[in-house]
Amino acid sequence: MILVTGGTGTVGRELLRRLPPGGAVRVMARHPARLSTAGAHVHKVAGDYRDPRSLARALEGVRTAFLVTTGVGGDDDARFLRAAQTAEVQRVVKLSAAAVLDERAEDLITRRQRANEDLLRASGLQWTLLRPRAFASNALSWAPSVRAERTVRALYGTSGNACVDPRDVAEVAARVLTEEGHAGCAYTLTGPETLTAAGQTEQLGRLLGIPLRFEELTPHQARTALAARYPAPVVQALLESAERQRAGAKAGVEDTVTQLTGRPAGTFRTWARDHLAAFAPKG
Repeated sequence: MILVTGGTGTVGRELLRRLPPGGAVRVMARHPARLSTAGAHVHKVAGDYRDPRSLARALEGVRTAFLVTTGVGGDDDARFLRAAQTAEVQRVVKLSAAAVLDERAEDLITRRQRANEDLLRASGLQWTLLRPRAFASNALSWAPSVRAERTVRALYGTSGNACVDPRDVAEVAARVLTEEGHAGCAYTLTGPETLTAAGQTEQLGRLLGIPLRFEELTPHQARTALAARYPAPVVQALLESAERQRAGAKAGVEDTVTQLTGRPAGTFRTWARDHLAAFAPKG
C-alpha cells in the first residue's frame, strides 16, 4: 500500500495520475471530497497531521508513504513520522527543496526543510528525498495580470532559475515509490535550462501570439504584493530566496530527471503551452 499526502497540491495531483492502477494507493487529505483528480483505483481517506487517530487510520497497512508538508511552523513532519513508526511503515519519500544544499540559504522555509530532512534520516525508516528547484507552475501567479493587462510583474527579472515542471517531479516520485534501489538517496530535480522571469514572459507572449510586457518590481513593491498572500515570516523568507536567485544560486541545471525517467526534463515552454488557457487575455 502506498500513501500519498498532499494530494490537493500540484505534485500530489500529478502523482496520483501516474501511480499504476493495479497497485494499492491511498491518498490522505483534510477534505478528501476535493480530490477530484484521484482515479477510481485511489482510496481517499480523511487525515490531519494534528489528529493522531486520523494519521493511524491513514497509515494502517501502508508500506511506503509520500510526505508533503507546507507549514513553516509546528511539527507536522515529526507527528507523521511518529505515526509511521508505530504503523511499521517501511519507507518515506519526502518532498523537500533544492535550497537545502545552499550554504547561504538561511531563510525560514529552508531551515524548516533542513530540520525535517534531519528528522526523517534519524527516524530509523528507509528514506528518499526529492529536492526540486522552483516549479514552472509558479508562473500561474502571473495569470491574472497577463489576462487583464498583458503584463508580468516580478522581482529581479533578469536573474536565472532552472525551474522544473511539476509533472517531472511527480514522474520521479512515482518511480521512486514503486521501484527498489532508492532508499537513502537524495535527488535534486531541475529543468533542462536556466530562464529568467523576463525570458519566461517572452516565451509566454510568443505562445499566446501577443506581446507581453515585463515590469520589474522593486523590493518594496514585491514585499507589498507578497504580504497580501502570505504571513510576514513567509514573505521575508521568499524575499531572501529571491536575493539568492539574484546572486545565481538557482541557475544550476541537473540531469537527474533524465537519469531517473529515461527522458529529458520538460522545458518551461512545454509546461506553458500545456497550460496556456490559464493566461489567455480577455477580449
